[in-house]
Parts: sequence; structure tokens; C-alpha cells
Amino acid sequence: MADDVPFVLGSSKYDQKTFKGRFRHFIDVIDPRLLFTGQRKLNESVEMLKDFQDGKSTFSNAELWAAQKVKQAIIHPDTGEQLPIPFRMSGFVPFGSPIVVGMLIPTKSLAITGFWQWLNQSHNACVNYCNRNATQETSMKDFLTGYGGAVGSAVSIAVGIQILIRKSSNLKPATQTLIRRFIPFPATATASVCNVALMRRRELETGIEVLDSNNKAIGVSKIAAVKALQETALTRFFLPMPILIIPPVVMSFVEKNSLV
Repeated sequence: MADDVPFVLGSSKYDQKTFKGRFRHFIDVIDPRLLFTGQRKLNESVEMLKDFQDGKSTFSNAELWAAQKVKQAIIHPDTGEQLPIPFRMSGFVPFGSPIVVGMLIPTKSLAITGFWQWLNQSHNACVNYCNRNATQETSMKDFLTGYGGAVGSAVSIAVGIQILIRKSSNLKPATQTLIRRFIPFPATATASVCNVALMRRRELETGIEVLDSNNKAIGVSKIAAVKALQETALTRFFLPMPILIIPPVVMSFVEKNSLV
């Protein structure tokens, strides 16, 4: 049982060297039940962890892991401030799912298409900013630049495809609907890459810290910064693929075979 694992402050109770461990840790992080945690429970969890740190804890490993889960879900590790409920990682699914549904509903309206793309990028930007690494200062200028680039690219691509569909008079209505179902993916994926490039462009100039096997900084490298940025951008591009590609494919199959 994971709860029987000896408690280590600031660590995960799951093995982060395995996919299964990382997956279970991620499920813990986005657990929507944490949204219903009250102030009393949060205070008790913080005190419990403080007692452990001071060597006065009499709680079990399971209780300590649960307390850390609550604290990490609500309090930013760098600033010590409580995160707004809609922008906590535990709220990503409950608050993000309606937006995804809105994007996936085919529509001919340019305004509605642009609205859902704007709302999606705004929500993502707020989640990223609230959960940012606050040990490295992010200026408001950089944040707004990244946000503007993400919104601009997402809206322009989504609306642009809609306009092309309108002008393509030789496309059948069924084909137009099919294409509209897939609009969210290229818009969202491109916006994510644009956001990463704009937000982290300074790293290409200054470089990033390189750590040895003991997690000790051994220097700063611009080559490592380029590699990190490329891999992050590539990941961000393909990350929304399952949720924005699979549902349209399934719905098209269902409709084509008259299953509904």
C-alpha cells in the first residue's frame, strides 16, 4: 500500500522513476475532491506537517501523506499563499472540461469559435501563472506577451479555418461539420507552442542551470536551454491531442454508423 510508505516531507509517496508511479502521483495532484477542503482541514494539515518537521509528530504515515496532499493542493510552495480555487491543479478537470466541451461543439459562428478559444487560453494562462515556479521571477510583461501570443494564435487559426470553410462552396455540409470538429486541436496546439516560446525566450539568451546526478548545479548552458525549450514545445503540441482528437473521431464514427 502506498500509504504505508515512510513519509518524506516534500516528496511523493509514489516512485517517480516509473511511469506507474508518476501516473498515480498525477492522479493525486488533480484529485477534484480537494476542492471541497475547508479552512479548518487545511490548518490542521499545515500544523501536522509543521509538527513532523519539528520532530514532534505522532501521526501515521497515511495521515502525513494525506496532510501533505491537502497542503500542496491549496498552498503555493514558493509564496505560501492560497491558490484561487478555479486555478488549482485539483480544479483543472472540473473547470477545464466545460471549456473543452464548448470547443468541441461544431459551430458556424466566428464569435463563438473565438470565444471558446479565448476562454481556453485565458484559463490555461491563469493556471500556469498561479502554479508557476515563483523562485524565478516572471515579469508581468512576459506573462502578458505569452498570453497575448497564445490567444492571438489560437483565435486567428480557429477563426481562419472557419472562414476557409465558409469560402469552400464545394464542401458538403457533412464534410464542413467534420472539419469544424477538428478545429480546436491545431488552434490549441499552436497556441501552446507559441506560449512556451514567448514565455521562455529569455532562457535562450541567458541559458539554464545544469545539474549533476546529485542535483547540484554545475553551470549554465544555452544549449541545454534550446533542448529544453524544443522538448517542452513538442510536448505541449501533442499533449491536447487525445482529448481534442479522439472525441471528434468517436462522434463521427457514431453518427456515420447511425448509433445515436
